Amino acid sequence: MNQALEVLKLRGFFQQCTDAEKLSRLMDGGPVSFYVGCDPTGPSLHIGHMVPFFAYRHLRAAGHRGIALIGGGTARIGDPSGKTETRKMLDYGVLDANAASISAQLDSFIGFDGEGARAVNNRDWLADLNYIDFLREIGSHFSVNRMLSFEAYRMRMETGLSFIEFNYQLLQSYDFLELYRRYGCRLQIGGDDQWGNIVAGTELIRRIEGAEVYGLTFPLVTTSDGKKMGKTEKGALFLDPAKTPPYDFFQYWRNVQDADVRRFLLMFTFLPAEECDALSGADRNPNEAKERLAWEVTALIHGREAADRALSGARAAFGGGGDRSAMPRVELPRSKFDEGYNVVELFADAGLVSTRSEGRRLVEQGGAFAGEGLAAVTGVAAVIRPDSIGENGELLLRAGKKRYCLVVVT
Repeated sequence: MNQALEVLKLRGFFQQCTDAEKLSRLMDGGPVSFYVGCDPTGPSLHIGHMVPFFAYRHLRAAGHRGIALIGGGTARIGDPSGKTETRKMLDYGVLDANAASISAQLDSFIGFDGEGARAVNNRDWLADLNYIDFLREIGSHFSVNRMLSFEAYRMRMETGLSFIEFNYQLLQSYDFLELYRRYGCRLQIGGDDQWGNIVAGTELIRRIEGAEVYGLTFPLVTTSDGKKMGKTEKGALFLDPAKTPPYDFFQYWRNVQDADVRRFLLMFTFLPAEECDALSGADRNPNEAKERLAWEVTALIHGREAADRALSGARAAFGGGGDRSAMPRVELPRSKFDEGYNVVELFADAGLVSTRSEGRRLVEQGGAFAGEGLAAVTGVAAVIRPDSIGENGELLLRAGKKRYCLVVVT
């Protein structure tokens, strides 16, 4: 098998391929143009979106030419794949702003040079399509029975599939055709939930252009306990630091389960496979491997300086030295402590719980801790007074085993 494909398979980026043997021979013959698409349905990507873009960088490093397709046109409809209900329709201006934001995030991660790595927006060729002409040229090549055989549509038939969503596969296939015509694109990569759309694109190009192109999908990443990877108590693990601060981003990776460390090192870092194996070996402390994983991924997404600060803050929180300035913090008034700050209200105001009822459950279950010694809070009626505040005007809080907040008393 082609060396670049071997790397993808070794690192976990290989689920299905339309014809692995022929694709391998094509890639052995020289650089291949490939693409991965992403619809700008929000202003920020989350880490689940990034799996194909890690693969993108491996292929780019092997000399192949990558295209990041920003779906400013397809997002006007919404992909039904993996969804149980119709996506919310967004204003075109919002979609354009989202596309610009996501393109900047990907540029930071990939480094677009306009040749070996480029970003394009399918709004450029989809926004002004003539629908009648499109149906005649493209729609005539699609079989409704064939479309309904793919899992994405079959699943949605049970809950309801709108006609506008039914058009999505035609548009994504047309994207592949357009990229083939403009850039000689021969390969589409993506998550396995895109298999049906990718196959449809390869078939469309074969029918219209008489050319053979290929599709490759990756497993949908879950944790070892079956949960969707990248989900936190606060929601998705976003790349935007305003949505997921670098410290929280770091802590997600620092707290992954032991069974996931090697797999995540291979998928979400560019460390050599041998080093990933060594870090996650049975003779190594898993916490060291998790710390390295957390630093590497945070540095890739937020930069080395942010990764260093997050590491220092984490070590400070867990008693291993470090700099407290990087820890999550909140300013709260001294007057509240002078009155006697109810612990449930305090933990809510510090952002460690989202509701008062969640705060009460935390305290009742013995998961609330406060003060430099992190003493357990004994009851929901307990109050925190000024004598618990450190000489530096700070109060350390912990929720559960891993979530910290430094309260700065003003």
